[in-house]
Amino acid sequence: MLKRKYLSFLVDNHEGVLTRISSLFRQRGFNIDSLTVSATNDGSLSRVTIGMSGDDEEIKQIINQTKKLYEYEGMFEIDPNDSLIRELLLVKVAANEHIRSSLLELATIYKAKIIDVSDGSMVFELTGKPIKLDSYIENLKPYKILEMCRTGATAMQRGKVKLSK
Repeated sequence: MLKRKYLSFLVDNHEGVLTRISSLFRQRGFNIDSLTVSATNDGSLSRVTIGMSGDDEEIKQIINQTKKLYEYEGMFEIDPNDSLIRELLLVKVAANEHIRSSLLELATIYKAKIIDVSDGSMVFELTGKPIKLDSYIENLKPYKILEMCRTGATAMQRGKVKLSK
C-alpha cells in the first residue's frame, strides 16, 4: 500500500548535494512529490525535506541509499502525528468588483492573507498543512485562477529531536 511520507535529511552544505539526492530518486524510479532545501542553525549543514509516496519497502530502500551519500549527516523520519508540516501557497485569482467579497469570505475562512489587489485580480497567501492548501485550491476552482505557486513541505518534529544516523 502506498503511503505519503516526509523524510528530512541533514546533509553537508555544499554544491552538488541536491543533485546527488534527486539522482538517487530518479535512478530508482521514485517520484518526489515535494522538495525543500533550507539552511539550518549550523552553517555547515542544509536540511532537505522530501515528500514522497511509496510502500514501506520503497521508503526503506531510499532511506538506506541516501545514508550512503558521503554528505549525509542524519535523518528525521517525519511522523505526521508528532510533527509540524507546513507549505506556502501564493495564488492570483481574477477578481472584479462583483466577486471580491466572496473571495474575501473564502480567504477569511481559510485565514489566507490578501497580499495584492490590482485591477482585475487579487493575490492571496496561505500557509498551512498540505491538506489545508489542497482544500483552499479546490474551493477556488469556481473562480479563475490566473497564477499559482506552492512551496514544498517543510517539517519539524515536536519535542525532543530523534535524529537517526
